[in-house]
Amino acid sequence: MIERASDTQAFGVIVPDLPGCFSAGDTFNEAIDNAQEAMALWIEDALDNCNTVPAPSDLDTLRATGQWSGSEWIWGFVDIDPALLDEKFERVNITLPRRVIARLDRVAKEAGESRSSMIAKLALSA
Repeated sequence: MIERASDTQAFGVIVPDLPGCFSAGDTFNEAIDNAQEAMALWIEDALDNCNTVPAPSDLDTLRATGQWSGSEWIWGFVDIDPALLDEKFERVNITLPRRVIARLDRVAKEAGESRSSMIAKLALSA
């Protein structure tokens, strides 16, 4: 849902399906772009914390609630990359200097992790 801007306020965005996910922008397009980024971050955070991501609601269902009725609200839609939700494993081939691999293996061993899980953990913490 996009709240219309005024002379003193930006466009506000609320994502009904993602509790607590909101954004804003000085222009309509900026509000949409910022909402897309906020949604991607919300989804990443949910998955990183082993929470489920709700399925998108049907537009008619959302409209029927009447919660966002009135002329101050605009319905808007964004595309989310399905890869954000993909938990399938994929083999990758990376090239690293031997000294980096040795350090990675040492850190992984100390943590009781595999090389792959350590790389994933480091990437997710960045």
